Amino acid sequence: MRSRRIIIGLVVSAVLLVAAVSAWAYDHGKRDTIAHGIRVGGIDVGGMSAAQAHAALRAQLLQRLRRPVAVTYEGRRVVLSARRAGVAINIEQAVDDALARSRHGSFISRVAREVTGGRVDAEVQPRVVYSQLAVSHFVAQVGDGFDRPPRDASIDFTPTSLAPVQGHDGIAVERRPLRDAIVHALTSADAPHTVTVQARTVRPKVTTAQLAAKYPTVITVDRSRFRLRLWKDLKLVKTYTIAVGRAGLETPAGVYTINDKQVNPSWHVPNSAWAGDLAGKTIPPGPDDPIKARWMGIYAGAGIHGTDEVNSLGSAASHGCIRMAIPDVIDLYDRVPLGTTVYIA
Repeated sequence: MRSRRIIIGLVVSAVLLVAAVSAWAYDHGKRDTIAHGIRVGGIDVGGMSAAQAHAALRAQLLQRLRRPVAVTYEGRRVVLSARRAGVAINIEQAVDDALARSRHGSFISRVAREVTGGRVDAEVQPRVVYSQLAVSHFVAQVGDGFDRPPRDASIDFTPTSLAPVQGHDGIAVERRPLRDAIVHALTSADAPHTVTVQARTVRPKVTTAQLAAKYPTVITVDRSRFRLRLWKDLKLVKTYTIAVGRAGLETPAGVYTINDKQVNPSWHVPNSAWAGDLAGKTIPPGPDDPIKARWMGIYAGAGIHGTDEVNSLGSAASHGCIRMAIPDVIDLYDRVPLGTTVYIA
């Protein structure tokens, strides 16, 4: 009886050993086969050999990832090709990862899964790389192309009017969200390959409503009609008769500001041929000083000043300055601060 039990035990052990060896051999034979249910980048590679999975991924996954990414905004479209972006995928590594996922657990559990038709149901994310520099350059290109700077409200100056020019909002492309969306589209096979630009509104620094505050006082000079006009809060408050520069010594046209104010100023004679022996000298206030009562400097030695040559008013008679009657220049002086805009036409 004892011998019989020993024999039975040996037979059972032998059967188990044979079964285990067979199971191991079966599992070993499946070492190059990917378990059912495993996907790589959304592509089902279950049941495939490594070579088959490699071919399938190259045919399907690379084709998806090599699609260009289109960036759109308000009907405009810019395209980034996968080649320019330097998109590449390590297919060999993806297949190795799928095989490694298939080999989880013991060989007994793997054989049991195969025999019963079990699945792993795992998603392997392929390792996709791209050129960060190329993407950064593309984002900068899109931003620079789609950005629209705001335009401040301004004044359209004429000698007889101050016409407000309405400003407008600008837009600025949100670079970080755009970059993230492009990277996602480049590296995810199932991601949409059209990216819509996000942009924020940029307000102008000066609105039409703020123009009066920006230009509280303005002087316009009409050289052809010998008139100087004073504006407050963009409204005309007074007009003065003036003299301007003669031919060859014209009062300079343009937009300037009053940068200097003096009461009873001295005359610093320019080093010009017309000044003769007085060139370079300083004439103190008095009868020999042609700059009477007040001085408001504008540009390069030119300015607004009083004169006692009232017969020159209404003509082109000065050496470049704007002459005014003494009562008028005193009146104007008290009304205009430093920094006042002066438009000469």
